[in-house]
Amino acid sequence: MPKSSVPIIDHISSFLDYCEVEKGLSQVSTRNYHNFLKMFVVWLKDNKIENLKPHELSPDHIWNYRLYLSRKKDDHGKLNKKSTQNYYLIALRNLVKYFTERDIECISADKIKLPKLTEKEKSIKFLTLNQVEKLLDMPDTSEEDGLRDRTMLEILFSTGMRVSELTSLNARIFDLKNILSDKIDELEISISGKGGSTRTVYFSKRALGWLGKYLKIRTKDMYAPLFINYKTDRSDDEHRLTPRSVERIVRKYTVMAGLPVDATPHTLRHSFATDLLNEGADMRSVQEMLGHKNIVTTQIYTHVTNKKLRETHKKFHGGNK
Repeated sequence: MPKSSVPIIDHISSFLDYCEVEKGLSQVSTRNYHNFLKMFVVWLKDNKIENLKPHELSPDHIWNYRLYLSRKKDDHGKLNKKSTQNYYLIALRNLVKYFTERDIECISADKIKLPKLTEKEKSIKFLTLNQVEKLLDMPDTSEEDGLRDRTMLEILFSTGMRVSELTSLNARIFDLKNILSDKIDELEISISGKGGSTRTVYFSKRALGWLGKYLKIRTKDMYAPLFINYKTDRSDDEHRLTPRSVERIVRKYTVMAGLPVDATPHTLRHSFATDLLNEGADMRSVQEMLGHKNIVTTQIYTHVTNKKLRETHKKFHGGNK
């Protein structure tokens, strides 16, 4: 059967293989594309056009799908944010680009427009240092899962890791003898990040202290993951804690701390970068530590750089004296 006569839905599996093999995307990124495209599949089926072929996809279909995304409510009864709608549309846009790459007739990817974000929607969520400290104090470290949670929060803030990078860590990469001896006050490790790129992340003295306490209670089990799920009997992947579970944990402590920001693991990554820039780190160094390929991505932290520019102007410009 010619590829052009295969329904869009039946191309998705090959597209995901293409993302992983040819585009070199991580399994997490590929899985995210899969999850975002599930929404498009649901929309096709709801409209009884699940057999729609790539060349039959029209601007009207795209428009109606955008309307569907803008009117759809989440589990809490709230409309999807424009930024969330964009994730679904970007996944569809990349599927269309895949069709072009494979010489399968389809609408141009440029026809899939993304909702424009307001300045408020573009702004990032981050915690102040005081808010971070309040969040870190929430876990009950007298319990195994509380000690694990405090260690996770400390490492997220110390390293600026993505949540998928955090949950991919294995205990064996750490020199247990040195960490338990409490004689080291700094540590750096190499991790595989987004798109398979490798970068170095750095552990603060405080993060190392909590890591040592956590690893001490892990010396009796044989599980490979650094962070394990204490509430499951499943043996798949040796009890590895999932990114979704970490997100729920961070959200729980955010509520407990009474923070005004609906924090996620990524909020701690933003807070990490904001803290470094506030303390005088240059943008290029922060780019390297975050693992951004392009400096433009790092420039979302203009809330810090703009403030510094204002302070510099006020301090040094002759008109202010």
